[in-house]
Amino acid sequence: MSIQPFEVHVPDAVLDDVRQRLLDARPVDAIDDSGGLSRRLAEYWRTEFDWRAAEAEINRFSQFRARVGELHIHFIHERGRGPRPLPLVLTHGFPDSFLRFIKLIPLLTDPAAHGGDEADAFDVVVPSLPGHGFSDKPDRPGLTFHIGDLWHELMTRVLGYDRFGAHGGDWGSTVTEHLARSHARSVIGIHLTDIPFWHMFQKPSDASPAEERFLAANERWMQSEGGYALIQGTRPQTLAQALNDSPIGLAVWLVEKFERWSDCHGDVHTRFSDDELLTNAMLYWVTETIGSAFLTYHDLAHAGAMRWIVEKAKDWVGSSRVPTGFAQFPRDIGHPPREWIERFHNLQRYTAMPRGGHFAALEEPELLADDLRAFFRPLRSS
Repeated sequence: MSIQPFEVHVPDAVLDDVRQRLLDARPVDAIDDSGGLSRRLAEYWRTEFDWRAAEAEINRFSQFRARVGELHIHFIHERGRGPRPLPLVLTHGFPDSFLRFIKLIPLLTDPAAHGGDEADAFDVVVPSLPGHGFSDKPDRPGLTFHIGDLWHELMTRVLGYDRFGAHGGDWGSTVTEHLARSHARSVIGIHLTDIPFWHMFQKPSDASPAEERFLAANERWMQSEGGYALIQGTRPQTLAQALNDSPIGLAVWLVEKFERWSDCHGDVHTRFSDDELLTNAMLYWVTETIGSAFLTYHDLAHAGAMRWIVEKAKDWVGSSRVPTGFAQFPRDIGHPPREWIERFHNLQRYTAMPRGGHFAALEEPELLADDLRAFFRPLRSS
C-alpha cells in the first residue's frame, strides 16, 4: 500500500492549447440563452480566467493518490480540529467533481472557526470518482456498482479508519447507498441529498398518493430534462468525441446543468461565479475525462436482470440497518416524500431546507454543514 502526496500542476502547453481553441471557436447561432452564455464564457475564459490561481486554491488542500483495488484514486484528506474528529467520506456526482465540496470542507474540519462546536469536527475524505478528475479511468464497464467497495477499502485499508460516516449527492448518493448496503459494519450513518434515481425504474404496487405524485413529477422531468442522461448512457463515446475536442462545447454542456438544477431561477451567476464554473470545466478538460465520466450512465443503461437482482438483495441486507439523514433542498431535481426514502433507508433525520438546489455543498455549504453536524452528533459514540 502506498499513498503518494499529490498537487495539481497543468503544463503550460495545455493552457496555451485551450487559449488557441478559444480563439478559434465557432459559436453557433442560438434560439435560446445558451448562445449568449457560450460567448460570454468564452470571452471571460480567454481574457480573464486565471487557471493558475484556481490551481493554487485547489492545492491548499491536502491531496493524495493511492492504489485502491486496481485503480489509483485521487482524494483530498483534511484532518479535523477537535477532540475526536469523525471520519467522513464525501462523494460527488456529475457534472461536478471533487470541487463540489471545496466550500464545505473547512466548515466540517474546523467547526469552531465557523461558529460551531469543536466536538463536531470531522476528518474529511473527498475522493474523485473513477474516470473523473485525477483518478484513474476504468478499463472496463460495470465499475459503478463497485465504487462503494473501493471507498470502503480506501477508508479502512488505506486510511486506517474502522468506522466512518458517508455523505453524497447525485451519483454520490448511489455510492453512499452502496456503502451502507454492503459495508454496514463499517458505516455508522449516511447522509444524502437525493435518493438514487434508478429506484424509480420499478414502481411499487403500494405507492402512497405522495409517492405517486413524486414518480409522476420525475417522469415529466425525464421527458423535458433527461435527454442528456439517455445520450450519455446509450451513445457516450459519440458525444465525448465532440466535447473532448471543444472547450466551449464542454463548458456549455456542463454549465447548463448548473443553471437548470440549482436555486438560481434561470440566472446561473446568482449562485456560481464564472471562476467556479470554469474551474470545474477545466478540470474535465485538462484530464480529458468527459468520456469516462459518462461511464456511470452507460453502466446503468446496460445493467442486466441479474445485476438488479443482486442490487435488490443488497437492499434487504444493508441499508435498512444503517441510520440515514436526508436533506431536501427545494430546487433540487427531485422531491421524494418521507415514505419513499423509508423504502430504502433507515431514515432518522429529514430536513426541509429553506433554499438551495442540486449542488447543495456549493450553493448552501453552511446549511449542509449544520445538518451533517446535527445528524452525526448522536452517532459519534457508536
